[in-house]
Amino acid sequence: MRTVLFFAALLLTWRVVLPSELRAELATESRVIELKPKPEDESVTTEFVFTNKGDKPVRVLTIDSACSCLSASLDKAVYAPGEKGVGKAEFKVSSFTGRHEKTVHVQTDDPAQPEWVIHFALEVPEVVKIEPKTLQWWLGEEAVERTTRVTMTGASPMKITNITSTREGVEFTWKEVRPGREYEVTVKPRSTADVMLGALKIETDSAIPKYQRQLAFFSIFRKQEEAKAP
Repeated sequence: MRTVLFFAALLLTWRVVLPSELRAELATESRVIELKPKPEDESVTTEFVFTNKGDKPVRVLTIDSACSCLSASLDKAVYAPGEKGVGKAEFKVSSFTGRHEKTVHVQTDDPAQPEWVIHFALEVPEVVKIEPKTLQWWLGEEAVERTTRVTMTGASPMKITNITSTREGVEFTWKEVRPGREYEVTVKPRSTADVMLGALKIETDSAIPKYQRQLAFFSIFRKQEEAKAP
């Protein structure tokens, strides 16, 4: 009887790992993989290292991205216990600015970790800052002037060369506050009698094609309480 109790206590103290309890555990070296493109980059590619920290082999079944802007691949399909692998990710920068977090989802044959989520963060330097991005008026209010500020925050100065509007119902002007660095754009609707959405197309002399055209928006909206009235 004492022998039975001894072995029972031993099993509770030293957990015995049965073959069915063996599991895989894919994990990257850092929780978030950082990508930092240059302002002129259209895409950025990075490699990352990960490890099977479990005690059984793991097979990768599929790899899917939560965003069409991000794609990823791994260097093989099966990883032994303790084995390191190398992944490759490509992010299409497009018009992104600032910090954006995206994920890739890897399906595996391990019931304990059927989905492995890889976290990425894209940090795109801001070259042109437009604040506020949208100028807004309420339906029927006084058609006063409103101003947005365009700041060239990149390493090289940029000049505004032209501005056009997608709508004829607004008047606008712009002036240079600091040469190649800061501009004020003033917009005034001719009337606020009708709902309107539009944009100002801002052209610059940037050497980088994607910064040669920027957009600032304007709108005339109906107040929510008016929209709900019968």
